Amino acid sequence: MEHAALDLSLDAAALTAQLVDFPSVSGTEGPLADAIERALRALPHLTVDRHGNNVVARTNLGHAERVVLAGHIDTVPIADNVPSRLDDKGVLWGCGTSDMKSGVAVQLRIAATVPAPNRDLTFVFYDNEEVAAHLNGLGHVAEAHPDWLAGDFAVLLEPSDGEVEGGCQGTLRVILKTEGERAHSARSWMGSNAIHAAAPVLARLAAYEPRRPVIDGLEYREGLNAVRISGGVAGNVVPDECAVTVNFRYAPDRTQEEALAHVREVFEGCGVAEVVVDDHSPGALPGLSHPAAAAFMAAVGGAARPKFGWTDVARFSALGVPAVNYGPGDPLYAHKRDEHVAVEQILHCEERLRSWLTA
Repeated sequence: MEHAALDLSLDAAALTAQLVDFPSVSGTEGPLADAIERALRALPHLTVDRHGNNVVARTNLGHAERVVLAGHIDTVPIADNVPSRLDDKGVLWGCGTSDMKSGVAVQLRIAATVPAPNRDLTFVFYDNEEVAAHLNGLGHVAEAHPDWLAGDFAVLLEPSDGEVEGGCQGTLRVILKTEGERAHSARSWMGSNAIHAAAPVLARLAAYEPRRPVIDGLEYREGLNAVRISGGVAGNVVPDECAVTVNFRYAPDRTQEEALAHVREVFEGCGVAEVVVDDHSPGALPGLSHPAAAAFMAAVGGAARPKFGWTDVARFSALGVPAVNYGPGDPLYAHKRDEHVAVEQILHCEERLRSWLTA
């Protein structure tokens, strides 16, 4: 399908609509990456590089400080919500309006209209954020070209309802396996039920009291929850295997090793035969004490909030770059069929970033 070239002279809201009408479900971002690359290469004040379907553009003005503005260009699968629609209340509807093509539009507008910022800028547009961690384009760039992501401070334009969200919590997913002995259910005493053996695991989860630590003035809320349980082979068989999948959302003051050790400790004595780590991504500290973060907060206003979900600020934190989440769009509407964003909020985020980078 042919698409018009991206028009960076449009305001950020109109550019958001153009991006939404340019479908880029995870794994199909190539054409949009091509369009972004073409648009950025037309700007003489930027150096543009590309790795796969990830585009990185930079100013090189010799400033003492460099700020990274980053955002993913993929969306979840379309749910009859493309093309975009602007209603008479100034709300733009469509797949990716909130998560996060409005943030990408703000990035593109800043790249096009702030040729002489007060800090050097790096713009990162990456693919496959909405799928498995091993496919994440920001991770691929970090592995292949970590120098492209070097900076003193980073802003991830994930939807945050126009408020700063500091850091992010880590996420650990484990599979707890219990074992039994298979038998005919008519003679169940001849076997041992693995599903019944999972009862202590569920009881431990039901009684669990999560921490609410305060870090840099932000209160994070941990959570340990069963998200799936599977077992059983037939309607007349006592099962010999059961698996409980547990997700631990942990505050960024824990390391990955500490998070896993905590989960093992919680389920000690529950009769778990095996603990399998299914997925693990560390959290990121807020970094609000960094001078660039303080200047950013002063420019955008409001009070910082903790980020409970995991975002790619964690990848910047791992590179030694403190990062926050700040972008238009209510995250509660991300991935929903009725995903939408207020035009006023898109324009406000663009204005606040421009003020910070030109003051």
